[in-house]
Amino acid sequence: MAVDDLDLAVPAGGVHGFLGPNGSGKTTTIRMLLGLARATSGSLRLFGRPVPHDLPAVIGRVGAVVESPKFSPNLSGERNLRLLAGVIGAPPTAVGQALETVGLTGREGDRYKAYSLGMKQRLAIAATLLKNPQLLILDEPTNGLDPAGIREIREMIRGLGEQGVTVLLSSHILAEVQQVCTSATIIGNGRLLASGRVEDLVSGSEAYRVEVPDPEPARAALAAAGLDATIDGSGLLVGTDQPGEVSRALAAADIWLTELTPVRRDLESVFLELTADNTLGRDA
Repeated sequence: MAVDDLDLAVPAGGVHGFLGPNGSGKTTTIRMLLGLARATSGSLRLFGRPVPHDLPAVIGRVGAVVESPKFSPNLSGERNLRLLAGVIGAPPTAVGQALETVGLTGREGDRYKAYSLGMKQRLAIAATLLKNPQLLILDEPTNGLDPAGIREIREMIRGLGEQGVTVLLSSHILAEVQQVCTSATIIGNGRLLASGRVEDLVSGSEAYRVEVPDPEPARAALAAAGLDATIDGSGLLVGTDQPGEVSRALAAADIWLTELTPVRRDLESVFLELTADNTLGRDA
């Protein structure tokens, strides 16, 4: 079963990260939301309307990039969008606005086949913006991009969220997600593992990195003082929110530290903790 008892709630406005190891059910969930796959049980709603039954009534408010889009390689990016706009009945001004939003102004006259992978991905997103969607679903939009391309997509997604578009972003690049998302859901084996504001997900017990001349005696001194410490390379990681206790315990043992630095949890560490027991496989 690709998705089992998954409760996914995406708040309106901002960027919501949808995270999970390969095979955890991210793409399957997105396909069910878009009516491309059918759930055997449970229910889905978009804008409060049941899916797939009422999908025709709300699909016009949704834009999605789930698979590689098909554009005519010999036509310019702008021409491709104008043809699509004519098909869906979008106003002529929508093309220029979409190109500007994704940062393709100045390159709109280039043939599609001459676009870089990042430009092709931006054009795909521009195509979804023609109908001015309230919800934009992006499945791994930075796959295969170089660092510059990833940064461009990240800044564009952040801008869309700031403009009031709700963006559901499926990704495995945790550092990028933490920079752009206001909230996130983490799943594993098709089940919900955690969900909430990013700042709440990464909060937790404090830890400090301690550098001392000899870690082993320092670890013993900290343990005697009731502090949980583990040797990490040339130093120690101490789980506490009271750094004064660390320096006091070491000083009592005549051990002088050379560094005491707070260690902040990030989304990647939370993700790895939650998904450590999940088997990796092909994304479903």
